[in-house]
Amino acid sequence: MTSEGVSRFKQHGHRRALIIASLGVMTAISAIGVLYLNAGGVSFKDIVKILLGIDEGIASIDRTIVLTAGVPRILSCILAGFALGIAGAVMQCVLKNPLGSPYTLGVSNAAAFGASIGIVLLGGGTILGQSGAEINISNPYIVAGSAFVWAMIATMVIVALVKVTKVSPETMVLAGVALSSIFSAGISLLQYIYNEYALSTIVFWQFGSMGKATIEELTMIAIVAAAICLYFLYNRLDYNALDTGDDVAASVGVNVERLRIISLVLSALLTAVVVSFMGIVAFIGLLGPHIVRRLVGNDHRYLLPGSMLLGALILLISDCVGQNLMDFTLPVGIITSFLGGPLFLYLLVMGYRKKNGRLKEFISRRQ
Repeated sequence: MTSEGVSRFKQHGHRRALIIASLGVMTAISAIGVLYLNAGGVSFKDIVKILLGIDEGIASIDRTIVLTAGVPRILSCILAGFALGIAGAVMQCVLKNPLGSPYTLGVSNAAAFGASIGIVLLGGGTILGQSGAEINISNPYIVAGSAFVWAMIATMVIVALVKVTKVSPETMVLAGVALSSIFSAGISLLQYIYNEYALSTIVFWQFGSMGKATIEELTMIAIVAAAICLYFLYNRLDYNALDTGDDVAASVGVNVERLRIISLVLSALLTAVVVSFMGIVAFIGLLGPHIVRRLVGNDHRYLLPGSMLLGALILLISDCVGQNLMDFTLPVGIITSFLGGPLFLYLLVMGYRKKNGRLKEFISRRQ
């Protein structure tokens, strides 16, 4: 490579690093801004004091609002955005499917079905009050474990389809729709055969919400997400090699099958943990990676952290809109579905046009 080419390569790398740094700054600013908007009249100066641990001149009610309502919600957005964003980017790489994400491939609905079983059948939920008017998730670990098992079942079906049938990306999306339909039917069956209180709990729980998880649960999510995200980031160069093809990746020492299976399992675990504590948050794993890919390209050294940051940024803004748009709280899963649905249709159309263009080019060459 010439000196001019090296200089251009370094300049391109600096530009992508600057984009990632900008996303990080935007996420931090958005977190503070959303905390201020949701703090119910607490001044920005007092919020900064509370976050810094300064007690002087701070009312106890303001401290309670910020620390017990505002901060956990912000942390939920950031952790869920990190987890779903990077899970989507990894799934798109290892499945070679630009439409791959935990939601579009049915993993989120599978985790939701497993969590529903954990709530009403495995003792993860207990009925409170003599009338049974409220069901509390008394054992979140049972719920999370059940969500993970069923997310893994969906993941293994996806792996089998990839390995045995060699399905195309478009067919994989259809398979994801079929899986989502099956698990949605399972959730509907539980709602139908169980009492009305369990039904209302499952329905409410299914709506993605950033206000459900406690600090203890967020700590567990943070530990799991940190370990898995570090694994993904550590293997970022292997994902770059995998993008060039299985044969090329194997020639440079990548254990392709092992990387693919472990990556899918860990992506399913991330999805299960988020869904079991926060409900279904749609399309974050699709939105984040595709937008970041337009900004920094397919290099996973930048794509993975960018997907994490943008996923958190989208969730922060979506949750803020849901909290402040109307007189009542709108679940964040509804907001992200409104954002992700059009993008999903756009990607399908663009994928069809690209495939059709290649077919026409092939035919013209044959003629």
